[in-house]
Amino acid sequence: MKLICSKNELLKSVNIVLKAVPSKTTMPILECILLDASASEIKFTANDMELGIETKVKGIIEEKGIIALDAKIFSDIIRKLPDNDVYISTDANYNTTITCEKARFVIPGKDGEDFAYLPVIEKTEGIELSQFTLKEVIRQTIFSIAVNENSKLMTGELFEIKNNILKVVSLDGHRISIRKIELNDDYADHKVVVPGKTLNEISKILSGEVEDKVKIFFTENHIVFEFDDTVVVSRLIEGEYFRIDQMLSSDYETKIQINKKEFLDCIDRATLFVKESDKKPIIINIENESMQLNINTQIGSMKEDIDIEKEGKDIMIGFNPKFLIDALKVIDDEKVTIYLVNPKAPCFIKDEKESYIYLILPVNFNSMR
Repeated sequence: MKLICSKNELLKSVNIVLKAVPSKTTMPILECILLDASASEIKFTANDMELGIETKVKGIIEEKGIIALDAKIFSDIIRKLPDNDVYISTDANYNTTITCEKARFVIPGKDGEDFAYLPVIEKTEGIELSQFTLKEVIRQTIFSIAVNENSKLMTGELFEIKNNILKVVSLDGHRISIRKIELNDDYADHKVVVPGKTLNEISKILSGEVEDKVKIFFTENHIVFEFDDTVVVSRLIEGEYFRIDQMLSSDYETKIQINKKEFLDCIDRATLFVKESDKKPIIINIENESMQLNINTQIGSMKEDIDIEKEGKDIMIGFNPKFLIDALKVIDDEKVTIYLVNPKAPCFIKDEKESYIYLILPVNFNSMR
């Protein structure tokens, strides 16, 4: 095999597929990137059996072939090369020579035929949206997936298509994030749970431009994302996702409107007194047309008043400040509306159209005094 590619093109492609190289594996071949120039174009592939990424590389094929190279060594070499054309050639024993200007590296490769190719997916049922929209919806929900493996379903996000609306849901047992996106075409209904790791890695590769599109295809066990010159295939998380509709009551006793930036800045100031290990809640006291925020820890205490518009009853309620900050950070509206029932019931931050809903469970602050 003989290839010529620019260093920048190689680096871009390597960085894309690296996201699917496993950090630990019992199969050494999976620690490799597959360089496939056996047909008319150059493709790089990595696959950890849960997530696989394939991307096309611009370059010249002087001699067709296929090789698997250690991902870390190959990417480190490419990163350190001068900004010029790179020549990659292999011999019959899979030894690979990488040359750029006066630098020449020789590394051992493996037979590309042994590599675990991406599964062939029948791309019949899918949707199309802008890369900007997908990147945004991941950013606006990914923070509330569960990190631990106690519940596999909580480590993923629900993607549900119904009546041409894509609903994305994440939850971790303390909060729920929901975003709804109107789709431009008619699509069949679908319901899948996508691993959080997949979504995190995809959002790093997406351009985030409104004009750039991404196609998403669904099968029983996999989800496929196609955009630019890249294909991402991921296994789905099996199982029935949590029934959250019964938790999304529209009843409320107190409804407030508040300037989002003021509220966020105030909570941010209050967290000066909260250590990572500290479970101290921020206490919100709503009376008349004012909201008072209190926090009291071993480091110090703080009180601050914010003007609000209020309907309904006065209430005093405690929250984990981080959960409020996470939700408020990803809402773009100047004012937010918060619905409350009582000090033991979740609060809802949502807009009128319910294009977003953030549910946050309160903290019992009486037991912490």
